[in-house]
Amino acid sequence: MDIELTYSKGLLREIGGVAITYGPREGADTTPRAMGSWTLEYQRFSSTLKAVGGIEVTYRRWSSLPLTVGQWRCEQRKSRLEHIGPYELQYDRSGRTCAVGPFQIDYDQGGSRPARARLQSNDQALPDELLLVLFLVLFWQQQAWDAYYQANR
Repeated sequence: MDIELTYSKGLLREIGGVAITYGPREGADTTPRAMGSWTLEYQRFSSTLKAVGGIEVTYRRWSSLPLTVGQWRCEQRKSRLEHIGPYELQYDRSGRTCAVGPFQIDYDQGGSRPARARLQSNDQALPDELLLVLFLVLFWQQQAWDAYYQANR
């Protein structure tokens, strides 16, 4: 199954047909507010994701890496997320996420933006659990890149 990642105006708009919506001032507000029917909640005065739908995300103190996502524990090594529950993350030499559990992630020709995720499955629909994990990984990767570029201006 190929899952298309659709962008518009530099923002991720869809994952496999599931819409990602942003705030009312899309040009200024680059923080996603909903993914499909799931509302995205953030910590007050922050872009730190607190919940996706009813699934709570917790963090270590002073860290942008998650400690838990719902019932799943997250594992990290150094400053890199290694597991979200049962799903292992793999990285290429450039530090980009190249696999999330059963997904292989392909990047655009410039190599800067995830373009599609491939899943070895004959299912017609993407299961909610896998959609959640894929979204979180893409979201946190984009946040890390944004922070890096902001710091190195």
